[in-house]
Amino acid sequence: MAPLPRLPEHVTEAPFGSGGRLFTPRTPRIVAARRLQRRRDRDQTGRFLAEGPQAVAAALTAGVVVELFGTPSALARHPSFASGTPVSEEALASLAETVHPQGLVAVCSQVDVPLAEVAGRKLVAVLADIRDPGNAGTILRTADAAGVEAVVFAGDAVDPYNGKCVRASAGSLFTVDVARERDPFAVIEALRDAGVWVLAATGYGDVSLDELIDDGALSVPTAWVFGSEAHGLPSSVLEAADARVRVPIYGGAESLNLAAAAAVCLYASARGQR
Repeated sequence: MAPLPRLPEHVTEAPFGSGGRLFTPRTPRIVAARRLQRRRDRDQTGRFLAEGPQAVAAALTAGVVVELFGTPSALARHPSFASGTPVSEEALASLAETVHPQGLVAVCSQVDVPLAEVAGRKLVAVLADIRDPGNAGTILRTADAAGVEAVVFAGDAVDPYNGKCVRASAGSLFTVDVARERDPFAVIEALRDAGVWVLAATGYGDVSLDELIDDGALSVPTAWVFGSEAHGLPSSVLEAADARVRVPIYGGAESLNLAAAAAVCLYASARGQR
């Protein structure tokens, strides 16, 4: 296993806080960091929390860590993070959102890129009105694995910096470009203007994914638009796409869940482009 990255030079917290004591839940810097569990505060500050060694390591590699907190035992287990700020178990638990925290939480700068910067990429995933953070984070992770170059959170989508979404992405939030745009039609228009083929994934599509694969149609720059698992894509977004594509079901299952369907579509395009 490769060694974990070291803290950047600008993260230089004094050991054991003030006077050699561990930070507690009432320490002002812990209180300020805890506020980032709320979307309002994340939006206002442009910062968010990343929890656990995998996410922290990815955030450090991306150069977005502002401050790192860890329990003494966690910092001892991960020598590369030794210059993080030691905090009490209670302070760490107040920052963590998991039942069994792994002892490390980093305050990070948000990593959004402008829509115009990602619109011309070869393979893009668009999450339109997807509200479940677990699904969104899993699709981010899948997109990263498939070589997707950007993920756009569109419409009334979940905050990509929601704690559950960050954890479900397993570090991929820091390696795939992420853009946000409230208007899904602006996203589709920007993609189309950049020469990208926009495909809407729907169980009721008039084109089968198999047809596109067999015809070699997925070799061109493509954006896949995915909707919420409960409601799918609104009819207006379906109509705005260049094509509406269904994943074929060969067995008796009624449908695939959202993350599985996204994996099938994104890997089909990744294979077609290679």
